[in-house]
Amino acid sequence: MYSAADKVEREKGIVYEIPVYYGGQTGPDLPFVASYHHLSEEEVISLHTSKEYLIYMMGFVPGFPYLGGLPPSLAVPRLEHPRPSVKAGAVGIGGNQTGIYPAEVPSGWRIIGITPVSLFDVNRPSPFLFSAGNYIKFHSIDLQEYERIQHLIANKTYELKTYKKGEDV
Repeated sequence: MYSAADKVEREKGIVYEIPVYYGGQTGPDLPFVASYHHLSEEEVISLHTSKEYLIYMMGFVPGFPYLGGLPPSLAVPRLEHPRPSVKAGAVGIGGNQTGIYPAEVPSGWRIIGITPVSLFDVNRPSPFLFSAGNYIKFHSIDLQEYERIQHLIANKTYELKTYKKGEDV
């Protein structure tokens, strides 16, 4: 079920394209999400990357975006016993929301992948990458592309792709 906020068109919002390496050791719960909904892992990835998610609010740790608009066919229960920590960049699903962990912290969400993009950096002019009212669009990358982007980020040459909500891309 979608909330009224999902129906609001924000013509001037920024959409951030976030690369995600799904599955494997960095997305240990992808098989659970697929099995829970009787989907293949590829179908879960396709559904997760099919939406522009509204950033409802910035939450429990600096830089964590709570994202609205998760397809109902991806909603899953949280872990019964939270993990003591997940890596910075972990992409998870908790209930009917999805989000990205900006730092290594405990988590009860189902981790389906990881992004090399840093969400919070005190050395940037604006430490938070995102702000509420904008959007995130995930896209799937392979391990080689993940490592290439990590290298570009380390050399400060990576440019995050963005576009205005409603623009043809």
